[in-house]
This record gives sequence, C-alpha cells and structure tokens, in this order.
Amino acid sequence: MTGVSLSGAAADAAERHLTELVESRFASRLGAGDFTLWGPAAEAESAIRLGWVHASAVSRALVDDIVALRDEFRARGLTRVVLCGMGGSSLAPEVITRTAGVDLVVLDSTHPTQVARAVDEAIENTVVVVSSKSGSTAETDSQKRAFEAAFAAAGIDPLTRIVIVTDPGSPLDVASREAGYRVFNADPNVGGRYSALTAFGLVPSGLAGVDIAELLDQADATLADVLADSLANPALLLGVAIAGTSPRRDKIAILSARSSIVGIGDWIEQLVAESTGKEGTGVLPVVLEPGTADLDAPDVLPVYITDEPTPAEGDSVVVGGPLGAQLLVWEVATAVAGHLLGINPFDQPDVESAKIAARAFLDGTPEALEPFATDGAVSLTALGYSARSTTVTEAVRELLAHLPGDGYLSIHAYSDREAGSGLESIRDALAAAGGRPTTFGWAPRFLHSTGQYHKGGPAQGVFLQIVELAETDRPVPGRPFTFGVLMAAQARGDAQVLADHQRPVLTLTVTGQKAVVDLTATLCAIGADA
Repeated sequence: MTGVSLSGAAADAAERHLTELVESRFASRLGAGDFTLWGPAAEAESAIRLGWVHASAVSRALVDDIVALRDEFRARGLTRVVLCGMGGSSLAPEVITRTAGVDLVVLDSTHPTQVARAVDEAIENTVVVVSSKSGSTAETDSQKRAFEAAFAAAGIDPLTRIVIVTDPGSPLDVASREAGYRVFNADPNVGGRYSALTAFGLVPSGLAGVDIAELLDQADATLADVLADSLANPALLLGVAIAGTSPRRDKIAILSARSSIVGIGDWIEQLVAESTGKEGTGVLPVVLEPGTADLDAPDVLPVYITDEPTPAEGDSVVVGGPLGAQLLVWEVATAVAGHLLGINPFDQPDVESAKIAARAFLDGTPEALEPFATDGAVSLTALGYSARSTTVTEAVRELLAHLPGDGYLSIHAYSDREAGSGLESIRDALAAAGGRPTTFGWAPRFLHSTGQYHKGGPAQGVFLQIVELAETDRPVPGRPFTFGVLMAAQARGDAQVLADHQRPVLTLTVTGQKAVVDLTATLCAIGADA
C-alpha cells in the first residue's frame, strides 16, 4: 500500500494547486505521453523522455533474460557482481540491492584506491556490469578499461565477464556488440535519473540476486493511482508539497529512519535536484537523520519515508510504501514539481559544463592553482572569493561567513568512500557551525546528481571541496592519464565552473587516509565549538 499525507505548509500547498492539476488532467495526460506539460521550451526534450512512466510494464520483457544470466554466472561460480556506472546508472541499483540485502559492489568513483579495491579483489569470481547511456562518460569508460586489463592479466576473457547496459544504437552499444560482449538495451526514451525501473536498475540488481519481478510488481500496484486525475493521487500530493509551498520551502529534508528502504535519500537527491535545479530555481533535497539542526531552518520542509502510509504531523510530508512504489511516486512527483516551477525536468545543462571543464584540464596543461595557505598537511586553495585565512579552521569559518540567509553549504569529498575515515561526520558538525542546511556528496558521483542544482539552481550555495590525493596512483589503460589525474581534473573543473557562476569554493587538499582522518577531526571540532 502506498500513500502520501501532508500537514502544515505542505497541506496548504495542496489547497492551492491540487484542484488545478486534477482539472487540467495532468496525471492522465502524463500517462498518455503528453509532452506539452512543461511548456514549449521543454517539448523537444520531453517528447523523447517519457518512457519511464510505463517502465514497470515495458521492463517485464527483461526479467527472464536477467534471471537466466544470473543463474548461468552462479553455475560458473561467479558470485561477485561489480557495477561501473555514475548517477542514475548506479544510485538506483545501490538502493535496490541494499534494501534487498544482497551484495553489489558499486564503483562510481575515480579515486585510485577505491578503483584498485574494486578491480583487484576476487577477480577470479567477479562479473562486471558497465552501465552508460552512451559510453562516453569518462568515469565509466576508465573503469571498463581497468577491468578489461585486469581480466586479461589474470588470463580471463573479458567477454565472458563483462555485461553492458546501454541505449540501443549508442557508440557503446555498437562497439560492444562488435566486440562480442553481452548487451542489454535500455529504453532510449528514459533519462538516466528516471531509469530505476529500466535495464539500468534491473540488470545489476537482478544479477546480484534481487527479486526484480517483485520490484516491478510494487510499481505496477501503484501505477493506476499515480496516473489518476484524483485529489487522492499520491504523486500529485507529493509534487505540490515539494514545489508549491508559499513562501516556498526550496529545501526538503529527506528522513528515512522509519523505513526499511536503505539509502533512498541519495537516489531522491539526484532525481529532484538534477531535475529541478535550473534557471535560478529548484528544490534541494538534504539527506538527514532525525534531530539534526538543519530541520529547524524555516526554508526546509521535512519529508519522512515510511514502510506504510501514516498521518503527517506538525509541518511535514510522509511518503509511505515499498521501494518499487516509492520509485514511481517520486518520479511522477518530480515531473509535477517541474510543471509547477515552470522548468524542464528532463535536461541537465550544467552537468555537461562540469564535464567539459574537467576534460579541458585533462587535455591541456592548466596553470597550477596556488595555495593561499598551508596548514600542516593541508593545502588550501579558493575560487570565487578572496580568502585570507591561514589555518583550516579559520578558512572554513571564513567560507561559512559567505552563507546567505537562505543559503546552504555543500561538501564534496574526493576521497575513498569505503576507507572508513568517518569523513561523513563533518556534515553534522559544519551544519551546526554554519547554522544552515548542509549536504554531503562523495565525488565524483555528486557531479551526476546535485551538481546540476549547484550551478543552475538559486545562487545560495557555498562549497567545500576535500580532495584526498592517493599515495599510490593507478593508470587508465589506453589513456594518457591516471585515475588520480582524472579525479583532480574533475575537482578542479567543477570548482572552476562553480566560481564562474559566482559560487565560493574552498578546497582542502591532503595526501593519504591518515591526513583525511586528521582533517576530519579538525573539521568536527569546528562544529563542537559552534
């Protein structure tokens, strides 16, 4: 059973907008593929991006082939599944597998140590899924090359171990079929962040052991509800709540402690931020735990994820239901939010700008960015503002002083997220120090998620980059750069694009995990002193 309940400002938003959406038949028109719902400027994109609405039915044809391949791999003793993918290609499978309690190694990083761990461990019983709509994504291409080289070095034919998921007719599709790889094609009329119930979500999840038919059943069970022109439509209710409050709550706190769904906040973060953060507007999800200070901000709307529908209390939204249903409800709600905001929820122009900037740094020889200070093992650089501090603590406080009253801090960690450094703990600490909503994103995955909102959304953000240089780098086979160089180019490129958009960026650079642990302690102390 799936349901959405609203109270306070969210309920007021429903009073203002819900009747118009029902009377204009937004839901049924969406179900019929009406690409005019987001205005003339969006039509070229929306006309080729609505395949996700009926993905739970279309994707049924994939299930038997995925299950048969999983059984074949298991019969050969191949039980470790690694996914190489970014953004929509990795976030949904990560949620699906973690919720089902099955193992999937998600490689969505360019950090050399994290890449080495994924590539070198248990190569003898590893299967790799390479997911990319086009194959041109630098991270995924580099990861594929690393695995091909590792399999070859171990005397294993990569064609027997690598599965490709891509759009039909894409360069990756054509090259992979010519080479002899197994290929699953996804619906080309689905953008990456809406692809949870397509081959991008189902192939890695199914190969890892998830009951993907049940996931599709859960979505099917709520499809009629979200496409109904009804005041009780859960997706309409959620959409008006996240985009229709007045004064507008342009940040939503995602709290999933009451749910058995694991990690859904990260998936929602990409879907909503990348879809709505453009033309100077948008909705910024902030993934939180109950009781954090961010919830007290007047521009934050709490959204609770639960297993069963329950009444909302105080000033909040409650979204209840199983994972498959939640995925569909949030996708439709995001389309509703785009309609209310007057933007195209299917493009991501500023994601491309960061890719271009990173490529420029890879292809050229950019002038080194000189540190404005060095504090022990930490090198400090800044773009987009004039930094004068001489220590990490002073520099972070100086950055936080640039926070506007309606602003947010976004932390970008170019580090090994599996190393156990505790780096995520700085989110709560710096939220307390800054007194404003704070997001934490592992890089470079966030570039394919909230990165669009950071540049295209409201000019409210200040940005803290933490760049951990690996003590041992790793080459990218067939490329003139290493994974470490690629990661550094991504950090530098994103910082430059943010600065070009007049967003302040402070970068703290260290080498090795010990320095990350020490830096974490320093940053947490800033929050303790707040």
